Amino acid sequence: MSNEKLEQGLAIRKQVLGAQHVERSLAAADDFNKPIQELVTEYCWGHVWGNEDLPRQTRSLLNIAMLTALNRSHELKVHIQGALRNGVSKQQIQATLMQTAIYCGVPAALESFRVASDAIKTFDE
Repeated sequence: MSNEKLEQGLAIRKQVLGAQHVERSLAAADDFNKPIQELVTEYCWGHVWGNEDLPRQTRSLLNIAMLTALNRSHELKVHIQGALRNGVSKQQIQATLMQTAIYCGVPAALESFRVASDAIKTFDE
């Protein structure tokens, strides 16, 4: 990791998702999947999350809604905890998930509520 956006992305990724989670993901990378870890770190976290036009709390809530719509439970759990690290309240997460029930469907929202409940309990421990 040598370029500026990659380093910026690594710092933001650790701040949002937690250093332990990120270090575990990077340590598990092998020759095959290391390029995707670098791409995600540089572009997702460096270029997009590094852009200051939206506050991190807003980005977190957008991710929660999008991951619910896409039914990506594993990533949703990680981003629920990231949202809490970013200062998003449990009530804001709940309101976002209620909104997804209307626009993404009740089954998707129910699954996301289950994931969010677990993520919040785990985060609080």
